[in-house]
Amino acid sequence: MRRFAKRAAILGAVLLVLAIVAAAAQYWRMRQVREALYDAFTPVTITNCEFERFGDSNDGGYLLCANLLDQVQAAYSYGIDGRDEWGCDVVARLTVPLHQYDCFNTEAPRCATPADVQFHVACVGPERAMIDGRPFDTMANHLEQNAHAGTRLVVKMDVEGSEWRSLATAPDHVLGAIDQLVVEFHDVEDPRFLETITRLKEFFHVAHVHINNYECRPGLDPFPSPVFEALLVNVRIAVTDPSVDARGPSPLDAPNNPRTADCQSATAQSELQRIGGWIFRYWQGLLIRAGLD
Repeated sequence: MRRFAKRAAILGAVLLVLAIVAAAAQYWRMRQVREALYDAFTPVTITNCEFERFGDSNDGGYLLCANLLDQVQAAYSYGIDGRDEWGCDVVARLTVPLHQYDCFNTEAPRCATPADVQFHVACVGPERAMIDGRPFDTMANHLEQNAHAGTRLVVKMDVEGSEWRSLATAPDHVLGAIDQLVVEFHDVEDPRFLETITRLKEFFHVAHVHINNYECRPGLDPFPSPVFEALLVNVRIAVTDPSVDARGPSPLDAPNNPRTADCQSATAQSELQRIGGWIFRYWQGLLIRAGLD
């Protein structure tokens, strides 16, 4: 019995050490991904850009280079949830067709200003598919269906994580036609996301980043939140000055959640605090997945 208990104790200790090593390896791997992704989204100064806010005064509002919209011929708004202040503001300014897409909330939003607006009960994805009874299709197919292949575009995308693969698989001619692309990105720890932003930067400069304060939490440094908004401006229309640091909030920024302070930078922490925050988030995630939280 003693021999069995001793062997069980040794086995338990070995398993504990292996679990700690595995968790430590995952921590460093995810931290490296986050740091590389954070660096990849460093904004550059675009000297010919005049920022203006389009959409809601809080969640649903995004910055665009207002003076670089004059060649846009159509607007696409992905992820509506029954409201589209951004799209309505854009078409009120430009008087171009607006195509809105959402397959979760199928209520068609209305614009106060008369405009050529079409709402589609469909979502954007990396391929054409029916998922849980909802239709998904690619940006390229949407443009073909609307006779907008080769048309110069302004695009907004807030699609709860589908943005990464949708943009990663978009063909060159689609990305090249987008003058300005504003995206709410979700999650910051998948190594494949680095490939996506690397591809996007072949066509765009990162002009502005704003953190969504609905999701501020520890353990994601250097990101203060896993959700952030980014304005990407096509390289063919942007004039940049790499000598000027463009990271930081704009006076036009506003918290997505007006009841909570913004969180545009991660709180400075010691290494132990960083690891502790990550462990807390890691175990919280395990509990949520197990249905225990």
